[in-house]
Amino acid sequence: MRMQSRLGVLGLLLASLSTGGGAIAAEVAAVVTQEVRPVLVRNDHNRLLKLTVTCQKPYVVVDSLTVSLSGTDDRDDIDVLEVFRGTQFNPQVRFGDSVSVRGRRVKIAGHARLEKGENHFWVSCRLESDADLDHHVDATCVQVETSAGNIRPVDKTKGLRLRIGLALRKHFDDGVHTYRIAALATSAKGTLLCAYDMRRRKGRDLQEDIDIGLMRSTDGGQTWTPQQVIMDMGTWGGHPQHLNGVSDPGLIVDPATGQIWCFAVWMVGKEGNHQWNEGGSEKGWEIGKSAQFLMATSTDDGKTWSEPKNMTRTWKKKEWILYAPSPQSGIALADGTLVMPTQGRDENNGHFSNLLVSTDHGKTWTVSGKASVGNTECQAVQLGDGSIMLNSRTESPTKFRTVNVTRDLGKTWTPHPTSLKTLIEPNCNGSTYRFDYRSRGRNRHVLLFANPFSQTGRDHHSIRTSFDDGMTWPKRVLLDIGRGAGYPSLSRADDNHVGIVYEGSGAKLVYQRLSLKDLMGR
Repeated sequence: MRMQSRLGVLGLLLASLSTGGGAIAAEVAAVVTQEVRPVLVRNDHNRLLKLTVTCQKPYVVVDSLTVSLSGTDDRDDIDVLEVFRGTQFNPQVRFGDSVSVRGRRVKIAGHARLEKGENHFWVSCRLESDADLDHHVDATCVQVETSAGNIRPVDKTKGLRLRIGLALRKHFDDGVHTYRIAALATSAKGTLLCAYDMRRRKGRDLQEDIDIGLMRSTDGGQTWTPQQVIMDMGTWGGHPQHLNGVSDPGLIVDPATGQIWCFAVWMVGKEGNHQWNEGGSEKGWEIGKSAQFLMATSTDDGKTWSEPKNMTRTWKKKEWILYAPSPQSGIALADGTLVMPTQGRDENNGHFSNLLVSTDHGKTWTVSGKASVGNTECQAVQLGDGSIMLNSRTESPTKFRTVNVTRDLGKTWTPHPTSLKTLIEPNCNGSTYRFDYRSRGRNRHVLLFANPFSQTGRDHHSIRTSFDDGMTWPKRVLLDIGRGAGYPSLSRADDNHVGIVYEGSGAKLVYQRLSLKDLMGR
C-alpha cells in the first residue's frame, strides 16, 4: 500500500511537470516573440520567431522544441526548419539538425544546457525555390521538452503572419560585391523591369566600378530572368573600370509605343570623390569634370538595349554642378506626356528636384523648373485633377518629405498642404505610385507611398495608402522592421497586386508582392 501511494504521488508530480504545472513553471518559463520581417526565397536562413526560456536554476537541459505551422498558408512552401541559439540570431550556433516539414507540427530534437536567467532560441526556415509570393508563414513554439519537464510557451505575438518575398539580389550574386538603388517599372506588356546598381568591388557610391544591371519578370515577380548588364562604360578614355562608374538608374515606359528608357549618371575620373560632394561633379559639361547624364532605350520589352547616349549638353544647364535622373520610375500622363523625375545641384550648392518631360513620345525632352530647393531623389504621380505631385527626399535636418504640385508640367510649382509635415523619413529615397483599378463599374485610384517609416534610421520599411490624392495616409503596412538601406521602388505587378523592390534587412534587394486589398485594408 505504501509503495502504491508513493507511486501515485510520483505520477501526479510527473503529470504536473508534463502539463506545465506549478513545479516546472516555478523553475522554467518560455515566451515566443516575432518581428515583422519577410521570409525570403533564396535565403538559407529566415528567422521566424525567438523563443526565450528563463531558467531559475542551472543544469536544466532542453531536449526538443515543437513548432506549429498551423497558420501557414501552404506548408509545402517550406523546405526545412532549423533552430539556433544565442542572444542574437546567429546561424553558426545550431540546436539540433535541420528538419523537413511534413505536417502541421514539427519536432526538432537537440541538446542545450540552460544558463540561469534568459536563454534564447531562434526558429528559422528555408523556403522552396517556388514558394508562392502571395503566401504567408506563421510559426509558433507550442512545447519545449526539458529535463525538468515539458513547457508550453506563451506566444506574445500570436497571430502575426510573415509575408513571403524574394531575395532578388544578394551580396556577391554573380560575383558582384553589392547591389543597390533599384528602379522598378512595368512595361506596356505587363513585364516587370528592375534596374539597379551593380557595385562590383565595394559597397560605396560613385566614384567606383559600378554598372547598371537589369532583370525582367513576366509572371508578376514570381520568377526573374538572369541578370543582364545594360550600361557599362568599360575603360572609356583609357581610364580603368573603377573610374568609369554608372549609377542611379531611372526607368520610364511609354504605354502607347512600348518603348522603354533607362537613364543613369556617369562619372569619369575623380577617384575617391562622390558626385554629390565637394570635389565631385563640377559646373559645365566636360567629361571628367562634370557628371554625365546617360540614356539607353529598348524597343523589345527590355530584352535588348541601345548603347548609352550622352545627353548632358542637351539637358544640363552649364551653371549647374550636377544634373541626374532620380533613381525611380517615371510616369505617362493621361494625354501621353512622359514625365521623368530628376534631381540636381546648382551653383549655390542648392540641391533641387524637378522633371524631364516629353510630349512627343520621347523624341525630344524638356527640363522643368525646380520644384523646390533642399531636395533630391523624387517621384511623380498624376492626381485626379490632372496635376502632377512630386514627392521628394528632404536634405535638410527636417525629417519630413517635401511635396510639391504643378499644373503646367513644371513651369511653376506650389507646395502641397502636406509638405514638410505629414510623411516622415530618415533622409532616404522614397517611392510614390498611383494604382488605378475598377470597382463597382467605376474607375478609381489610390496613391501608395513606400519608405523607411522612421526619422532615426532606415528601418520599418512600409507602404502607406492614400484614398484622397495624398491629403491623408490612413493605412500603413509594415514590410520589414529591420535595418536596411531603404530606397524602395513601387510598380504594378498585375491588376490586383503591386510589386516593390527595396533594400531591406534580409537581402541587398528584396522583392515583395502585395494585394491591393491588403494595402487598402478592405
